[in-house]
Amino acid sequence: MDGLNILIVEDDENLAASVAQFLSPIGNTTVVNDGFEGQMMGQDNIYDIAILDLMLPEVSGYDILKHWRVDDEIDMPVLILTAKDTMADKVHGFELGADDYLTKPFHREELILRVKALLKRTGRLGNNNTLSVGEFNVDLGRHYVEYQHQELKLNGKEYDLLVYFMQNPSTIITKDQIFDRLWGFDSETSLSVVEVYMSNLRKKIKQISGENPIKTLRNVGYMLEGSNQ
Repeated sequence: MDGLNILIVEDDENLAASVAQFLSPIGNTTVVNDGFEGQMMGQDNIYDIAILDLMLPEVSGYDILKHWRVDDEIDMPVLILTAKDTMADKVHGFELGADDYLTKPFHREELILRVKALLKRTGRLGNNNTLSVGEFNVDLGRHYVEYQHQELKLNGKEYDLLVYFMQNPSTIITKDQIFDRLWGFDSETSLSVVEVYMSNLRKKIKQISGENPIKTLRNVGYMLEGSNQ
């Protein structure tokens, strides 16, 4: 399902590779094998969901979760995937802000169902593969976009950009976050490409409605007004 990004923080490289393979039909997977790097990747807030181990080198999963929720105020859904299976472990994980908790060993099908449920619950993945915010409606399977009941024809990156905003309605998104999400950390493309695609997207929306629902917050970022339907 194009447009969804999944962060997997797991130090067992074989298990991490398996989890990435299991979840690849849902979205693009990024695997990190130590806690410090996982914390850094997650705080950029470009992922739709994180699969987080607790027992990690450098920084523990508990500390990562606390950092994301308290210091960075990131609301990305987090599924803890761990061998720590006591009730105290689970309670502590939920108290720190985990959205779900799955213990090892686990069944592939259960992991996939839990991830899909979290994505739907948080509006990242719409029921029946649709996403609706304000007057925007997107069929994620067909890449079909409607605005005010009219088809909005977007190219690949324009589409990805709109979906990113729709997955984070009424949320300020910085230019750096957009660049990292759509082009990747290692891209040789200039950051100015974000402004080009923002301009193109806005022009196409304005052609339909004469309105501009994506607001610019000077020196801060952009925000799509509206809420999930």
